[in-house]
Amino acid sequence: MMKKGTKLYSIATGTCPKCQNEKMYVNPNPYNLGAVFEMHENCGQCGFKYKIEPSFFFGAMYVSYGVGIAFGVAAFIISHFIFKANLKISFGAIIAALVVFMPIIMRVSRNIWINFFVDYDPTYHKVKIKS
Repeated sequence: MMKKGTKLYSIATGTCPKCQNEKMYVNPNPYNLGAVFEMHENCGQCGFKYKIEPSFFFGAMYVSYGVGIAFGVAAFIISHFIFKANLKISFGAIIAALVVFMPIIMRVSRNIWINFFVDYDPTYHKVKIKS
């Protein structure tokens, strides 16, 4: 299910969507808040340019909304139905989950967004133009 070559693999691991051989982010720790959005310009393995166009990752905000909703619903279900917490505590759990997992939500949203537009191609190698 999460084999190399699938979009799910690239989304979960944060690897290049084109070759899936290198991490897209400079710092693999999403909780280093100063560098949460810091990405390599190009893939070191295949040369794929991550920022396809200026402001490309603004679209990830829309994905982030959906991913945040999923995390919030999961926090509510776990707190309210599994731990039998009252509604106030359950809504507190939603807020806490969104705050704690925000760096992960932001990175996963970017990973999902770029994988909408880029397909895996193990034979892809950027051709250098001779001048």
